[in-house]
Amino acid sequence: MLEVVIDPLSAALLGAFKAVVVPLPFFVLLAIILKGRSLFPDLKRAIGESRINLLIHFTDAILVAPILVGLSVVMEQSIGSTGLVLVPSTFWAGLHPAVVAFAAVFVGDFISYWRHRLEHTPLLWPSHAIHHSDTEMTWLAIFRFHPINRFTTTITDYAFLLMMGFPPYALLANSIIRHYYGALIHADLPWTYGPLGHVFVSPAMHRWHHAMDPKAYNTNYATVFSLFDTLFGTFRVPGKCDVPLGVAEKMGTGLVGQLAHPFKATSYRYLFRRTGLLGSIFSRTRSLRQ
Repeated sequence: MLEVVIDPLSAALLGAFKAVVVPLPFFVLLAIILKGRSLFPDLKRAIGESRINLLIHFTDAILVAPILVGLSVVMEQSIGSTGLVLVPSTFWAGLHPAVVAFAAVFVGDFISYWRHRLEHTPLLWPSHAIHHSDTEMTWLAIFRFHPINRFTTTITDYAFLLMMGFPPYALLANSIIRHYYGALIHADLPWTYGPLGHVFVSPAMHRWHHAMDPKAYNTNYATVFSLFDTLFGTFRVPGKCDVPLGVAEKMGTGLVGQLAHPFKATSYRYLFRRTGLLGSIFSRTRSLRQ
């Protein structure tokens, strides 16, 4: 009887462990090469935040991820059976798999760009603020997402990709590429990519997105293709980001405090600002991190 509980739990924990361990050697080697002697002081400062990231990650693996898997299956069946697919599978079948995979990543990043902007509006910000509360950002910040944020991301991004009719391998490519590229841009790296920074999101660009600098608020929303920020007027990379990171809001520093933040009435005080919910979507002067 216990096997019914223990086996799925063990599998979830093993999967979460692999998600950390597999990319770890790459980021450790990268840190050693780039940081040299400053590596250990930087690691010491990041231990506290990294601990929270990992606690949220393993909690997510046990309690949230299984529900999201089930939700994804329901979404696949519902969208397929209700005729909401906008692009027939025959269209993608006529293209080279590499082209289809690239299209899925490109469309997925376009969708996530606008979804990310919505996450910076008063209604969704309290759950998304958990991700921004990391003050010593490393690649482990990709695991620091509140369950509410995880649900809104899955429902929004996956629904649109399913409606586009992408085949399973392209959906997988989008998930893997955007996940690991997301880990790279969250890493503590000074790279701006030079001119290519206007095409692809650089670590410096995304670090500015997490900066506690009013000039950086409401900028740099893309994950892979920075050209979306360029096209829609939200691109800003003045150089290497060396300003403090995080949010000014008071929220719990531990696992329980972080998870409880979106359930507090005070976390939604921005809803009562005169700008309103829709107006804040396109605001570039006001910030929810003030």
